Amino acid sequence: MIAERGISMERINREALFSDETEDYRHPCEADAGQEVIFYFRTERDGADAVYLIEYDKQDRMKERDMEYSHSDSLFDYYRCKYILGEEVLNYCFRADREEDICFYGRLGAADQPSRETAFHMTPGFFVPDWCKGAVMYQIYVDRFCNGDPTNDVETNEYIYIGKPVERVRDWNELPSKMDVRRFYGGDIRGIWDKLSYLKSLKVEAIYLNPIFVSPSNHKYDCQDYDHVDPHFGVIRHDLDLLVEPDAMDNDNAGKYTARTADEENLQASDLLFARFVEAAHEKGIRVIIDGVFNHCGSFNKWLDAELIYQHEGGYPPGAYVSDKSPYRNFFKFNNHGNWPFNDSYDGWWGHSTLPKLNYEESPELYRYIMDIGKKWVSPPFNADGWRLDVAADLGRTSEFNHQFWKDFRKAVKEANPEAVIIAEHYGDPSEWLKGDEWDTVMNYDAFMEPVSWFLTGLEKHSDEANESLYGNGKAFFEMMRYHMLRMQTSSLMTAMNELSNHDHSRFLTRSNRRIGRLGTAGAAAASEGISYGIFRQGVVLQMTWPGAPTIYYGDEAGVCGWTDPDNRRTYPWGNEDLELIEFHRYMTGIRKRNQAFRTGSLRQLAAEQGMIAYGRFSRGNKEGGESKGVVIINTCHEAMTYSIPVWLIGVTDSEYMSRRMLTYEEGYNAGAVNYEVKNGILIIEVPAVGSAVLVAREQ
Repeated sequence: MIAERGISMERINREALFSDETEDYRHPCEADAGQEVIFYFRTERDGADAVYLIEYDKQDRMKERDMEYSHSDSLFDYYRCKYILGEEVLNYCFRADREEDICFYGRLGAADQPSRETAFHMTPGFFVPDWCKGAVMYQIYVDRFCNGDPTNDVETNEYIYIGKPVERVRDWNELPSKMDVRRFYGGDIRGIWDKLSYLKSLKVEAIYLNPIFVSPSNHKYDCQDYDHVDPHFGVIRHDLDLLVEPDAMDNDNAGKYTARTADEENLQASDLLFARFVEAAHEKGIRVIIDGVFNHCGSFNKWLDAELIYQHEGGYPPGAYVSDKSPYRNFFKFNNHGNWPFNDSYDGWWGHSTLPKLNYEESPELYRYIMDIGKKWVSPPFNADGWRLDVAADLGRTSEFNHQFWKDFRKAVKEANPEAVIIAEHYGDPSEWLKGDEWDTVMNYDAFMEPVSWFLTGLEKHSDEANESLYGNGKAFFEMMRYHMLRMQTSSLMTAMNELSNHDHSRFLTRSNRRIGRLGTAGAAAASEGISYGIFRQGVVLQMTWPGAPTIYYGDEAGVCGWTDPDNRRTYPWGNEDLELIEFHRYMTGIRKRNQAFRTGSLRQLAAEQGMIAYGRFSRGNKEGGESKGVVIINTCHEAMTYSIPVWLIGVTDSEYMSRRMLTYEEGYNAGAVNYEVKNGILIIEVPAVGSAVLVAREQ
């Protein structure tokens, strides 16, 4: 109650207002044009006189629709409005009135004035595969995960790559070198297959594989043949003993490599192995996402053949480097048209001659070919479950072309396999690609990896820069999250890859040392010095309870450290794992799996201050399970702190108690259940120094 001009006026409780784009507040949360959708809005019990759905038109004019009372619980009233979705994107917000008080509500919460910039969005026909929403994923850099078949290992001096012979590393535990790209440890598809039961024990639901197609590097982002799995990851049936000399400068005598990567028997056998591997993964309930590098290929690629691999093998058309009569001549843009044979004037991505940029604008054949590749690998017999797209925004030479390409790619992939997911690597605002007709989602650097890293470590994701003002800054954390999450519709957010580490950034366990460094400046040993398991566990707690698809980078769960690439590509330490960390991950994936709120529920900030954050996840329940409410508290302070958390904001009442399912701290963790009372909607709890707590609501 407030006094205004001597008159008592009831105010709207803005904290109680809530709606979002999840199934609880928009049913269905995804729909086609012409389909009926029911929108819901929450207010305090008896807290509003009227509620409206406000629709924005193309001129930003607002049209109000009355929302009718739907139902109540002990804390809140719920209003609803039925709406027939049109052909255009629906941009909308809500308005609540109570006497003279008016409040608007958009994706950033309550506001005194409406704003289209913070409106909710619903795109007709934009469907993201349900299996991917909130799924636990596991990223594998294939060469470094597990060597299941030593007979396919790259041999020392097998070929020349970037001016020097490649090397077979025989000591699995040897650390990467500064120039690591031509060093091979022998990880392969058979090795992953052998570890499927291990991945299942982590409750992994999808594997994301770094590139698996024929390529001369260990990272394989310089594709040699999009049509086939690399036999060094697959099967080698036909082999030769011809190695290059240690001082060789070219691949004229690389007979072993040529036979291994261009012989049809090897290629077909490797493709078949991959198909059988996917089938085996599917039998365990694990999906498989593969990496597509379509902006550029490699200088070894059969269309270019700058290393003359295919000219030596025979039976292949001449590459565009070799002859201007090549059928692939227009697949690349050449700047000197009088330079054949052996024309090296082609455009390279960022000027790299080893990464020729693909010239789609001048080659309809190339365009169709890649569309067919997009379909091929998500179709029988391979049946991959989606694509991760490397540097997707760089493809093509103009923004207009880029968007048209990905529109066509989506159509091709979804027609072949409607359940295939399309995930793009992207830095910056992805909203122009996430309008329902291009990508499904992104690798979530901006709305997960970076804010989490700043908050928990004060470092950016490469360990290249520190900012003490962001370390432990709870308000800044939520501000960064809200800003970047606003750029994605909720379906995209729920499927975004939430990673703490990956092959392009420093390992999170290393980042927990809060030290700037790289392999070349700090050395490999420093990556394991001063690390904080308390910070690391906080990161995992956040990862497993935040909206999105938590994606474990292989070995993170086993205690692997490493600066940014190439040091982040250390081998998985089979036989030397940190078993306690692995078990901690199993507890956290289990908590996620058993509580639907942590998988696809709504998100609500509960508290934020220097040294702490608290948030809630909540879901009214669906076919996956009943009502679910969870709370997460992170304390970055170096002393234990007691907090009062307003759990009523996610619907927790005094008739419920909060059951603690995980407590972490620097020395370890406690997964024993401890119950806490809720009084007047408030949870009071002590959280250890550099610790975290995960709690779920239960009826008394």
